[in-house]
Amino acid sequence: MSSTASGRNGTWRNWSGTVAARPAREVTPASVEELAAAIRRAGEDGLRVKAVGSGHSFTSIAATDGVLIRPQLLTGIRDIDREAMTVTVEAGTPLRRLNAALAREGLSLTNMGDIMEQTVSGATSTGTHGTGRESSSIAAQIKALELVTADGSVLTCSEKENPEVFAAARIGLGALGVVTAITFAVEPIFLLSAREEPMPLDKVLSDFDQLWAENEHFEFYWFPHTGSTNTKRNNRSAGPERPVPQLRGLFEDEFLSNGVFQVAQWVGRAAPASIPTIARVSSRALSARTYTDIPYKVFTSPRRVRFVEMEYAVPREAVVETLRELKAMVERSGLRVSFPVEVRTAPADDITLSTASGRDSAYIAVHMVKGAPYQRYFTAAEHIFTAHEGRPHWGKVHTRDAEYFAQVYPRFGEFTALRDRLDPDRRFQNDYLRRVLGA
Repeated sequence: MSSTASGRNGTWRNWSGTVAARPAREVTPASVEELAAAIRRAGEDGLRVKAVGSGHSFTSIAATDGVLIRPQLLTGIRDIDREAMTVTVEAGTPLRRLNAALAREGLSLTNMGDIMEQTVSGATSTGTHGTGRESSSIAAQIKALELVTADGSVLTCSEKENPEVFAAARIGLGALGVVTAITFAVEPIFLLSAREEPMPLDKVLSDFDQLWAENEHFEFYWFPHTGSTNTKRNNRSAGPERPVPQLRGLFEDEFLSNGVFQVAQWVGRAAPASIPTIARVSSRALSARTYTDIPYKVFTSPRRVRFVEMEYAVPREAVVETLRELKAMVERSGLRVSFPVEVRTAPADDITLSTASGRDSAYIAVHMVKGAPYQRYFTAAEHIFTAHEGRPHWGKVHTRDAEYFAQVYPRFGEFTALRDRLDPDRRFQNDYLRRVLGA
């Protein structure tokens, strides 16, 4: 599934179709030197610069009317250091390719998100994460970064080298430079046992702290208009490997989770009154299952139904109350919500603009199928999330601005000061960054 779809007339569109941009020119550099030259030339021509990944952000974070940099030639593994247990990978490498290449080498990332279509730099720059009690976002697994800054110079950073850049650039929003290579911590490949089972929402909420504490990776999906959830617990296993049988996987992951779900979304759009009934049927369609496999085959799953998403990180201790408020809002609003709400967690980390920066966090994600009106639902949800000092995912729909972020990110000023230093002329600016970081 290629999602950096370029339409006719050189129009770039994101995966969900919510953002379109018409850059003055597109560049596909084959080396760091070519990329640096393209940035310098953009400066001479007075054009802004944006690198795009696979277009999986729902915001206009990658949109530009200047120079659009496509990273598909900056891919592949540069180096595997088995002593340091790191892998250095070119920034345009899709996570899917990185995961498969690491598995062939008997290695794995510690944690990952639930899809792997994104490029490594797109995923890390927006703070993509999975769920974990101790293991955090993909960006938190970065050990070193290489980026080309506004003047065309190449800057490397790590905990020891340019540590103030490293603190911010791991989730840099594309505001500090164009990332060209990332060094991740890796570990010997391991097995995860997944246990997926339905559970009443009331039980999940009353037992949430226990479910979180007892599992390395806990998440659940709540189906609005029902009292039902589907829970997923992933824990390390000594084996043996017991993958989902191929036919069952095709039936559950493709036919039910994508095919039938897509049809349900079409029916729901055509007849909104049917959505609560569809939700009750959907919540019962997926039966309990357990399987054991290598990490990326457990953490990630195909997502073929296109949607629009808003996700906020709230303090972990506020998640149950926030969800109760969200459920009450849906019930009294008359809204018809056909997509499940996803709930995950992450431990505090030390990245300046990470949604989990300095606090243990829980993520609540609300979705609407592509083409359905989502504004009323998302506005009401956002009102609840911000009342709990929520921090929106940088790549998902939200309406917050720099003034808000200065309140919910204690180190916000640290990031903007670094941006002033690295990009004083705002070579990497666009409308989105102007809103979230200030002019």
